[in-house]
Amino acid sequence: MSLLMAWGNQDSTADCFMDLMGGPLSIEELVIHAPVALNRKKSFLFSALYAAFIFGGRHLMNKRAKFELRKPLVLWSLSLAVFSIFGAVRTGAYMLYILMTKGLKQSVCDQGFYIGPVSKFWAYAFVLSKAPELGDTIFIILRKQKLIFLHWYHHITVLLYSWYSYKDMVAGGGWFMTMNYGVHAVMYSYYALRAAGFRVSRKFAMFITLSQITQMLIGCVINYLVFSWMQHGQCHSHVQNIIWSSLMYLSYFVLFCHFFFEAYIGKTRKERKVD
Repeated sequence: MSLLMAWGNQDSTADCFMDLMGGPLSIEELVIHAPVALNRKKSFLFSALYAAFIFGGRHLMNKRAKFELRKPLVLWSLSLAVFSIFGAVRTGAYMLYILMTKGLKQSVCDQGFYIGPVSKFWAYAFVLSKAPELGDTIFIILRKQKLIFLHWYHHITVLLYSWYSYKDMVAGGGWFMTMNYGVHAVMYSYYALRAAGFRVSRKFAMFITLSQITQMLIGCVINYLVFSWMQHGQCHSHVQNIIWSSLMYLSYFVLFCHFFFEAYIGKTRKERKVD
């Protein structure tokens, strides 16, 4: 309550947020969006520090023995898996309800996802989680594992896009976040099992990559629907946002397809030649 009163007494701050957010907002919306609206430029700082760590960390580890870090990795992956599972269940329930009761168009164009009693928390948690998820790379570097371009490119671009798009409450966000939560729930569960020493079928890893590829295709479709319905004033978004989002999803699609071929199809062919 004191927080709301504090916001209510700071007219200049509220005016600043009105400019940042593109129009007048309620006190509740100011409180919800304030942290990301204030810190969205820090996404570039985080990305720069992340890139510096990648190149600096790999250089430092060149002449050092690798760290095992198996137990910390289990805890890290398990924590993100549990977080993603809860996020997928909570946002998925909301999206399924909208889809079943109001149809596909409303599920895509609905902005209630950002301010609903439950979904707003998980939408905000999703955006914030993109910063700590950069920690995945720490384990890769310290354990001296192969760091592919797709890994760090994906982390940086998702962080930048999520932090800049959230403040505009663009259409399609519910689909994007729910899909990502769902894929991460499976992916981090897989990582936790592997780190704990369990033998997991290779088909499970293939399924995860195929799920990621499917996610990118659906993301492109959602962007197309948003653009089409936006022309009739039925979806809130911006052409610039749709362009960047589409380029991002298309680049992910190409990179994940290349990874799938190299990791599974190409590797299988090489193994057969050796045999």
